[in-house]
Amino acid sequence: MIDKAKILIIDDEEGLRLGTKRLLELEDYFVDAAENGSEGIKLGTTNEYDLAFIDLKMPDYDGIEVLKKIKEARPNTVCYIATAYASYDTAVEATRIGAYGYIPKPFTPDELLYSVEKGMLQRNLLLESERLKLEREKNLLELASEKSRLKTILNSIAGGVLVVNRLGKIVYFNNAALKLADSDKFETGKPLPENFPEELKEIASEYLNADIFISGAKSLEIEIKPNQELVIQGIVSHVPEGENSFAGVVIVLRNITEAKKIEHIKNQFVSMVAHELKAPVSAVIGFLQLSMDENVKLPEEKKLEFMQRSTTRLKSLLDLVNDLLDISRMEINTKQKIIEPIDLKEILNSTLELFSLFIKNKNIVVKKRIDQNLSLINMDKSEISRVFTNLISNAVKYNHDNGKIVINISNKNNFIEILIKDSGIGLREEEREKIFTEFFRAKNKFTKSISGTGLGLSIVKRIVDSYNGKIRFESEYEKGTTFIIQFPIND
Repeated sequence: MIDKAKILIIDDEEGLRLGTKRLLELEDYFVDAAENGSEGIKLGTTNEYDLAFIDLKMPDYDGIEVLKKIKEARPNTVCYIATAYASYDTAVEATRIGAYGYIPKPFTPDELLYSVEKGMLQRNLLLESERLKLEREKNLLELASEKSRLKTILNSIAGGVLVVNRLGKIVYFNNAALKLADSDKFETGKPLPENFPEELKEIASEYLNADIFISGAKSLEIEIKPNQELVIQGIVSHVPEGENSFAGVVIVLRNITEAKKIEHIKNQFVSMVAHELKAPVSAVIGFLQLSMDENVKLPEEKKLEFMQRSTTRLKSLLDLVNDLLDISRMEINTKQKIIEPIDLKEILNSTLELFSLFIKNKNIVVKKRIDQNLSLINMDKSEISRVFTNLISNAVKYNHDNGKIVINISNKNNFIEILIKDSGIGLREEEREKIFTEFFRAKNKFTKSISGTGLGLSIVKRIVDSYNGKIRFESEYEKGTTFIIQFPIND
């Protein structure tokens, strides 16, 4: 069993301290918190922590003093200084004492978790370097042939590890290093190959030409294959040997391709949300300015129309916010569920009533069939309502005028099956695999005027999965889409 990473938070701001503690505990880290410098010194020097986040400004001890005490007692604890008052002098002093980096306040959850991830990588490097230091009587070249167990372990991990001695010769590498560097081959006793990433070569050369041991590591992101097909993070640090000396450098390679893709998707989402927010807000502001302009005399009917259109626009913004909040709650698993027996017939009828005006305006025919002896199902009412709302909303929005919607709810073996079929736009073949992807929206001549966040079906799938249910679909472009959901029947 792998021990949880241990993290120490030292900050006199109670809200920030406790909020940071809760966030990290949700990520399955073991976290202690200290409300001032003296308590932080006591905890940090008597216990072994992987990471410590230290506030720079505290009433009793400042962060630099706390950092110094902890690093003296626990040199392998990776420390960050957290502050909104960073200066060049404090940065130099903190780095000299042994701070791994700064994290500016206030920070976002993503910034905190990214710092934790980087810090844990540095922590692992420090522990590995310490282990190598204890074996300094053995030459690093002997390590490649004699440490078969270490080689087996390192070859089993996804990250690449490459060790180079002070002469610039390779003394160890694992299989992942070959793959991530996209190099033809590495040879023990030979320099780094010509096609090894030039940026990493330069950093490795800088470390090898240093006069004394450098405690910190340098990292950078490199696109190995074009169009972000393969993106790696390379981290270079010294392998210590003796007092203020080093035996070579270790280069750690980490595949961050998926993380970069997620970052790209998030950037696209930010752009999309900005667009979705800008249009209705601009429209509402325009309506209000016209209504308040004394030089423009609007009939009461026109003012009423403006107010109705503004209400519609603002409701669309509220839908967007609710979708984002639902995704956030599901991500961090904070939504409180009230499980109770649910009559799906009642949920369906109330949902259809909600969309009755839209169905009437598009002259859509709705046919429904529900088993007479339909079983009750234990669920959270708001969540199953959300499933029906999102699916029926799509069946209406993406349907043609004079279209059809078929809804069947039935008992099937040990499941309740929900089928919702529309005669609408449908999906092209290349779009089908993305249908449950967050923020994905099909783009064609029919969807240009249809608003949405691309979060609805992602939310549906998350809810279905949370009840051990199944969801599948069939879709044909310009003919329609059918969703089939199965929930296990509770005893």
